[in-house]
Amino acid sequence: MSQNDQAVLQGKQHGLFAAKELAGLLNVSLRHVQSLKAAGRLPRPIRLGRSVRWRASEIHLWIDEGCPSQHKWEEIQNSS
Repeated sequence: MSQNDQAVLQGKQHGLFAAKELAGLLNVSLRHVQSLKAAGRLPRPIRLGRSVRWRASEIHLWIDEGCPSQHKWEEIQNSS
């Protein structure tokens, strides 16, 4: 992924990230995103049929909070 593509993803505040886009934003492999999801280390995704997406706004907030586990992230969200 080019630096320009990463800049666009980092600036994306609304909409949804596919796993590949999330991998680009986090600068990790697609396989690592899948592993993080399976381990409960990412915010809960949205399912659209068979597609899995993450809210861009939620991902940016999650990063700002230090990338807590899904359980901890949900506690933070519920306390707000």
